[in-house]
Amino acid sequence: MKVSYNWLKDLLNFPYSPEELDAVLTETGLEVEGIEHIEDIKGGLKGVVVGEVLTCEKHPDADKLKVTTVNVGTAEPLQIVCGAPNVAQGQKVLVATVGTTLYPQPDQAFEIKKAKIRGVASEGMLCAEDELGLGSSHDGILVLDSNKLVGTPAAELFELQNDAQLEIGLTPNRSDAMGHLGVCRDIRAYMHAQLNLSSDLIWPQIAEIQNSGSALQIDIVDQEACKAYYGIELTNIKVEASPAWLQSRLRAVGIKPINNVVDVSNYVMRELGTPLHIFDASKIKGNATVRQAKKGEKFIALDEQTYELQGTELLIADQNGPLCLAGIMGGKESGVQENTTHILIESAVFDAVSVRKAARIHGFNTDASFRFERGVDPDLTLYALKRCVYLLQQITQAKQHSQLFTFEGNTAPAISLELNLQQVNQLIGTPLDTALIESILTDLDFEILEKQPTQLLIRVPRYRVDVTRPIDVIEEILRIYGLNQVPLPEKWNFSLPVRPRFYPEKHKESVSEFLVGRGYSEILNNSLTKLAYAEKISSSKPQEAIQLLNPLSQDLGILRQSLLFGLLECLQYNQNRQQSNLRIFEFGQHYNQQNEKRQEKSQLALALMGQHTAENWQNTDAKALKFNFFDLKAEVQSLFERFGLANKIEEASIQDPHFEDGIAFELNGKCLAQMGWVSAEIQTAFDLKQRPFIALINWDDLMHAIRKQQIVFQELPKSFAVRRDLSLLIAKEIKYNDLKIAAQKAERKLLQDVNLFDVYEGKNLADGMKSYALSFYLQDAQQTLTDKHIEKSMQQILQALEKDCGAKLRM
Repeated sequence: MKVSYNWLKDLLNFPYSPEELDAVLTETGLEVEGIEHIEDIKGGLKGVVVGEVLTCEKHPDADKLKVTTVNVGTAEPLQIVCGAPNVAQGQKVLVATVGTTLYPQPDQAFEIKKAKIRGVASEGMLCAEDELGLGSSHDGILVLDSNKLVGTPAAELFELQNDAQLEIGLTPNRSDAMGHLGVCRDIRAYMHAQLNLSSDLIWPQIAEIQNSGSALQIDIVDQEACKAYYGIELTNIKVEASPAWLQSRLRAVGIKPINNVVDVSNYVMRELGTPLHIFDASKIKGNATVRQAKKGEKFIALDEQTYELQGTELLIADQNGPLCLAGIMGGKESGVQENTTHILIESAVFDAVSVRKAARIHGFNTDASFRFERGVDPDLTLYALKRCVYLLQQITQAKQHSQLFTFEGNTAPAISLELNLQQVNQLIGTPLDTALIESILTDLDFEILEKQPTQLLIRVPRYRVDVTRPIDVIEEILRIYGLNQVPLPEKWNFSLPVRPRFYPEKHKESVSEFLVGRGYSEILNNSLTKLAYAEKISSSKPQEAIQLLNPLSQDLGILRQSLLFGLLECLQYNQNRQQSNLRIFEFGQHYNQQNEKRQEKSQLALALMGQHTAENWQNTDAKALKFNFFDLKAEVQSLFERFGLANKIEEASIQDPHFEDGIAFELNGKCLAQMGWVSAEIQTAFDLKQRPFIALINWDDLMHAIRKQQIVFQELPKSFAVRRDLSLLIAKEIKYNDLKIAAQKAERKLLQDVNLFDVYEGKNLADGMKSYALSFYLQDAQQTLTDKHIEKSMQQILQALEKDCGAKLRM
């Protein structure tokens, strides 16, 4: 939320500069995210002063130039060459002195320097209107009234006002600070507590509403969603551009001026934090009605878009249909136009939940909905309407046409709380004087109903919807007293945390460090994602997606069903920014529902894309430099080895439909991980120019497997391992893993490892056959193997390979 420094000063007299105010607001909980200095004219006309032309003579070497001497209040007059046709002796003019930077346009700047023009020295410039940024005329220099004092700065002459825009990161609970008046309330309390300076808020002037005119009838049908409603009609309206001061104020908070009527409503909203809406009363047919929308009803908003209503939204309507989506946006047909002369002003309290739901359904995020969703001050609603009437009467000469319409329904009453003073001191960590506590609460509009030595009975202002418990009141006291004021104790007492014997977070940290050490970068995606992924990609299951009732946007409509799509989004984002060689991983949760039962599981996702090594003079083979399936497989197997599961894992066919091909890793029939490459449909959907290799590891199941692991010490073997190689002919559909499993089953005691070191397919082999060369490592930990033992084991292995896999020894 943007606030204007000058505007705050108009509502409260405080001693802080914009930079000091930044620190003050941040300390009170209204964190300032940035300050932007604003000038009525860029550069502020610094260096431009009033001068008097003492002499004006023709340039000796140019027909259209004149040489002048100008008194600008310095010891010596300045010689300035000027080409304006209207320059003359005795004039009061504006002079840009040497070193001045002018901005004829906000994005155009030029500096005034000493120069020689056709051989004559010139020490400044006599300025035209457009050169100063004061207008568009360039017919000649700007000539001032003769009574202007020489040397007067132009900024002072034109009463330029510089301002500072402070952008506050307003948290959802601080509905009290949605206008300048609410921000001033915090400043008042802070400077009273910190500087012992007391100052009253300067309440804006309001109109006196007369009990005259025609009765205004508005039908409040939905009294649950509409808590309070005030309305009044004004006539004699003349719609035109707003006065300069009003336009300047709105620009200072980032609002573009539209016309005087709309600008006044925006001004009051930013001043008091209370949204208003103004209708063209001549467009309302019959009585205005506050009701719930009808399902399928059409509404054309001010943004000229047509919205189909769901039947749950709150409307202001007439006999012809919707006029306004209550608390969110007005309708195009009933909006204020250039020819509007008769208006209806609305100031209301709408149910925060109702407004939020309607705004989320249709994707709105307006200034009005921002405030209604957080809760507006019911005690300021009528005041805001009277303020709006006053400004319109001053600016447009508007006249009251109707009586004031008033509906005060079921607004929340003010609550009372008992505040234990001992608890205040205990929780803050330092003793506070009771008078200081009372002062802070009073400055924040809390009413002290009863005082006792150990406690206070207080009434919470109705606009503080976030203060419901004594602890909330203590927080209010602390943020004004200042966290930095609480002294650090000389002694700290705390308990050491006790970790369980099995701590999954420790394993997560260990794996993260392991992957980062291997060149991976960790990413973190939002657990909310697009429903479109589940609907448009055929391999997904949208029926199992958990949808949000009121998503912030269509891009955040469901809880993610897999970490896969976030991974692919990250690859696409980096690819589009010329970062195409990637190793990334992510830990996160994914969510599904089946038969109304919802599940949340942890997952570790890895991705490789592009090249693992940059092209260089030693290796120019682009294909050899690229990541492949086996690079990722090695990473996954390394993780299993790290947890002592490598010898227990079995490979199986991949089941995840998002993958075109790949493998799964299983332990005791349960899938621990799946890896491969995504389908062409998904690769095209994300516009990935290179094929990524993805691994999805079921972290919960992996942790469950590790929990059951027992670490057993094993003595180093006393003998050496023996290697024997076999060259086998096998059918093309036989996998290396099939051979490995068959060999391990045949020789469980001595066989330590199996390795594939050569593959051949081609000439001299029968159709449908291939050749694998395998190495087998045999070892007995207690004794050296004899040839007899080795031959026996190898025969058992060969027989198993022939029987289980149809392998034949290649001669």
